[in-house]
Amino acid sequence: MGETVKKIILNDGIEIPAFGLGTYKMKGEEGVNAIQAAIDTNGYRLIDSAYNYENEGTVGEAIRRSSVPREELFITSKLPGRYQTVDKAIPTVQESLYRANLDYYDLYLIHWPNPIQDNYVEAWQALIDAKKQGLIRSIGVCNFLPEHLERLEKETGVKPTINQIELHPYFNQATQRKWHEENNIQTQSWTPIGRGTDMLQHTTIQQIADKHNKTTAQIVLRWHYQLGTIAIPKSSTPTRQHENISIFDFTLEQTDMDQINKLTRPDGRVNNQDPAVYEEF
Repeated sequence: MGETVKKIILNDGIEIPAFGLGTYKMKGEEGVNAIQAAIDTNGYRLIDSAYNYENEGTVGEAIRRSSVPREELFITSKLPGRYQTVDKAIPTVQESLYRANLDYYDLYLIHWPNPIQDNYVEAWQALIDAKKQGLIRSIGVCNFLPEHLERLEKETGVKPTINQIELHPYFNQATQRKWHEENNIQTQSWTPIGRGTDMLQHTTIQQIADKHNKTTAQIVLRWHYQLGTIAIPKSSTPTRQHENISIFDFTLEQTDMDQINKLTRPDGRVNNQDPAVYEEF
């Protein structure tokens, strides 16, 4: 069984595990088995999905097959850009629940701000309403820049609990993380171990891994944890899931953290998805 993961209290009082499982591209029976293994065998309690992943049904089936009560799990999904208008957003949340056969989501996020489309405030108001209706326990966003976050609070009076952003050693988002901390918004990290890059083979990370007798993935995930961000690495393999969550029996020294932070790059985004201009539908 995986180590016990501590919980973080969000700005609305809801508790969320400080580590979780990403499920992008995990579908069908294979996906169900992988997610169930994460829950039952490896101790994961936070499971991250999205409407656009087209796997909310897979997540729901894994939950039903697992031995862990629903109320002990923390399940996330996300609203896609094409449904950000008020007449479409709440039916989309309902559809997400129907797909997963769940009564509620613990967290529901606006997937991207889509600033050219400029419906994200309208979508945010819909999530506020969905929360009031009991469809969602906590509401947040993904990939929002500070100016987007400020506008949400200014126009609705409600700030997000979480902003899930691309964050890894090649793009450590120091400025955005500091802004989140100053404004009591929790940072969550997607692509935490730099999918599609050579990050886990980097000499600096390998040297730190050798020093601590850990894998390079464990070093990077422990780095996230000590930054105070919630990493959600994806893995379909039970042994890798166990490896990823086994990061609570050691501590990185400040010199280790500093060395990893120095790897960040101005152009470090994996797919060049800049929230100031990127549109997701």
